[in-house]
Parts: sequence; C-alpha cells; structure tokens
Amino acid sequence: MRFYEYEAKEVLKKYSIPLPKSLFVKDSDSAFNAAQNLSTDVVIKSQVLSGGRMKAGGIDFANSPEEVKEKSRIILELEINGLLPVGILIEEKKKITQEYFAAVTYDGRAKKPVIIFSDMGGIDIEEVANSHPEHLSRTHFSAARPFSPFTAKNAVAAVGVTGRELNQLSAIVTNLCNLFLERDLTLAEINPIGKLEDGSIIALDCHLDMESEARNTHSALLAEIGVPEEDNRQSRPPTQFEIDAANVDAADTRGVAGNLTEFDGNLGLIIGAGGGSLTLFDAVRAAGGKPANYCEIGGNPSVAKAANLTKLICSQPKVDKVAVMMNVVSNTRVDIVARGVIKGCIEAGFDPAEKIAIFRIPGSWEEEGFALLERYGVDYVDRSVSMHEAAQRAVEKMKGI
Repeated sequence: MRFYEYEAKEVLKKYSIPLPKSLFVKDSDSAFNAAQNLSTDVVIKSQVLSGGRMKAGGIDFANSPEEVKEKSRIILELEINGLLPVGILIEEKKKITQEYFAAVTYDGRAKKPVIIFSDMGGIDIEEVANSHPEHLSRTHFSAARPFSPFTAKNAVAAVGVTGRELNQLSAIVTNLCNLFLERDLTLAEINPIGKLEDGSIIALDCHLDMESEARNTHSALLAEIGVPEEDNRQSRPPTQFEIDAANVDAADTRGVAGNLTEFDGNLGLIIGAGGGSLTLFDAVRAAGGKPANYCEIGGNPSVAKAANLTKLICSQPKVDKVAVMMNVVSNTRVDIVARGVIKGCIEAGFDPAEKIAIFRIPGSWEEEGFALLERYGVDYVDRSVSMHEAAQRAVEKMKGI
C-alpha cells in the first residue's frame, strides 16, 4: 500500500528525519489559516497517490495567505492522472543550495535490500543513472542483521560527499533504512533531500510503500496517522468494489477469497493458485478479453466466503459473465468452490449456466465438484485443458455480448 506524502512525513518524524514545517488541509479556507500559522512563503502540494504532480500543476508556491487560498482552490479541483486530491499540504518554502536523492528498496536479483543514493536529487533517478552514473551509488545490505550506520556512510561517501554533509546525510539514510526494515516497506524514497543555506539538511518530499500483508502488523501506526482499516490503496485510493471484496475476505479467516483489484472490463475473474492467478489474468488479456477485476481465491475458503465473493463480482453492473479458473491445486476442494460460485450467482439473481463462462479448477474432490456443475449446466473443463485454453474459451463466450 502507498502512503500520501503528508502521511509519509508523519512516519519520517517518528524516525527523527528532519522535515520542514507543514500542515495538511482539505479546503482553501483551512489553507489560508495554515499559511498564517506558518508565517512564511509556502509550497502548496496536491495530495494524490501519483507522480508527476509538478508537471501537472499540482505543486505551486505562494507568498501570502490570500495567494495560498486562491491557488489551493485551483489545486483541490485539479485532476492528476485521473485522481482528485484528498487534500493539500501547506509547507514552508526553503532556500535550497544542493539537492540529494536517497531510496531503499529490494533488489530482486541480489535478493537483498539496496540503498540508492545520489548527489543529484530533484530529478528522475533514471536520468541520473543513464547520464551521470558516477553520481549514483548502489549499496546492498542484509535484512537479517541489525543495520549498521557504517553501511549508510559508505553509500553516501561513494558519490564524493564529505565532511559535515556526510555525517548529516548518513544519519538520514540510516534512519531511512531502519524505517524500511522495521515497517516492512517495499520502497522508502526521499527526493529531494535539501541542503539549506545554513548548512542543515532536511527531507523535502518522500514516497513510502508498505507490503499490503503487513497491514495487521503495523495497524497501530496506520491508525495513528489516520489510515482507515479498509483502505488497502496502491497507486490510487481503493474503489468501493475493492473495499467490499476486502471485507468479504476479512470476515472469514478460512482460505482466501478477495485481494481484488478493479479494472474496466466486462469479464469477472475468480482466479487463484499463486502465480497461476497472474498467468490466468494475462491469458485472458492475451486472448482479447477485458477483465473486470483481478482477484485471488484458494486455500480452501468456505462455501459462504466463495459465494460472497462471487455474488459481489456478479453484482457489478459492467460484469457480463464470470470465469472461475485455477491451476492444479491440492489444498482447495473443487466441490466447495463450485458450491460457492453457484450459490453466489443464484443469490445475485443469475442463472449459473448463463453467468459462468468457464469453470476450470482441477484438484481434490473434483468429481463431486464436476457433478454439481453438471447439475446446474455450468460449462467446465478438467486439467487436460490448459489455463490458456480455458481463458480463451471464456473470452470466446463474451463475443456478441
């Protein structure tokens, strides 16, 4: 899940990373009051879960509370990459003499966390890597051991930073790495880190992403910064469809039936089996289909849980049919899933034979499951039909709708 900038900065505060003074507000009148409280020139920042705010006009500057109010009104109505802001951050403007970049993420090839540091902040790090590789360092470290400040100092010194700046930046990078490890983040990025005229160094903008599975572990932190329990956002706020699916999954601990992401297609997907769900989603698209959603089902969910997810997906106005597909599994009973999806279709007011485009779940108790599908006239295939073939059949059923 992704944090808004104002939330991320609340988290940075807890790790003693220096920041400019700022106030998060939701309307132009509150922005006016915030500017009066800060008593300085300010930056007005749109709070959206998207990059490109500056280019889109979502970041502006103002020299008076009146100017803040007028520009805030405009920014609050500005859509960026299809998203309206949840509010704006009013932040004191600082005079910067040097900008740096620091990020911590996972290197999939090395299977280790990596610090990425540059003394050319404020621009796309990809541009620095391509045009000025000598100004960028990559430093791997172990996630299994306590983080050493010496590692952070090496990362900063690798691009030629020395003296007082080296010590200040090393402290920020050390705290950023501890935040990354302790809060189960997938990305912790500060860009830019700014050196001020007096020589002090502060974080001006930041981007934090947390593993979605870590929500329960860090529920106290999320509650403290005001993130609702049902808000499982990624690069955008969750839709009502996604929130409802998360509630279905959370209501029953047996198995998985949720983890849903909404798309704009007309074929509802009930898919699972680890990487099989991604393969099936891609197979539907490759066959020319338009998925209405991605989701996961598996681990032996109860009949009620499978039914509630199916009912939810079938009830979406844009969904014409649903495809129920999994890879070969041993821990999910075919008959239970079959009962669930049939029950969900019926409760949503549809004939399972018409609403279910294809059913492909090879696994345990499949004879009983197939017998139930036959009874309701649902088109099904066994393991002799590949996932790609099943996806293609489902898409063929959508033609002419």
